[in-house]
Amino acid sequence: MAKRDTVYPPERHALYDTHGYSPAVRSGELLFVSGQVGSRDDGAPEPAFDAQVRRAFANLEAVLGAAGCGWDDVIDVTTFHTDPERQFDTVLAVKRDVFDAKPYPTWTAVGVNWLAGFDFEIKVIARIPG
Repeated sequence: MAKRDTVYPPERHALYDTHGYSPAVRSGELLFVSGQVGSRDDGAPEPAFDAQVRRAFANLEAVLGAAGCGWDDVIDVTTFHTDPERQFDTVLAVKRDVFDAKPYPTWTAVGVNWLAGFDFEIKVIARIPG
């Protein structure tokens, strides 16, 4: 079996090592990005929910960029929310800033009761250009 073709952003944050996972794995022309949370480089969560969501998207953008991808390459989005009813408007506002024009990627939002100290997580599948 071939080794995984992993992708790490230039600024690797502590959670990858602490929890033992890769930020992303290339497979053919697809990029599978692990759930990104609103963590600072040391792994600590942003305390304010809006900042946590924005940081999660920024962390995701860094992983995409390390693979040569951008927002237009994202095909599928899955988000996880600890309190979807209260948090949804904030998440939608950030999502609209990032995915600001059609065609939009697919999106599945899931309510959960635990995200290891975080309140929001986003994972994607993207196509690798070229």
